[in-house]
Amino acid sequence: MIGVTARVKIQDGKEQAFEDFCKGVIDAVRANEPGNLFYSLFRTERKGEYVFIERWTDQAAIDAHGTAPHMKAAIPRFGEFVAGPVELTQYDELPQG
Repeated sequence: MIGVTARVKIQDGKEQAFEDFCKGVIDAVRANEPGNLFYSLFRTERKGEYVFIERWTDQAAIDAHGTAPHMKAAIPRFGEFVAGPVELTQYDELPQG
């Protein structure tokens, strides 16, 4: 399993619009990407900062995520909200037990 976090800073005053927009993106990922095991958006304690927390079956699922039609449509819209670069971090899950 592979975990991913994507930390984003949103422009002042656009937080609610960003949250509303992301609801559709999250629903599309969950419905259309079988390699995704968890995909959710969290608001941090810092004003305007959010983190997507994701869990994927493998690297192929992550690669497919970036080219999925709903993501190709959504990525340009993210630019309307973000205030700076997105900080992506990938994690390899350790064996349990």
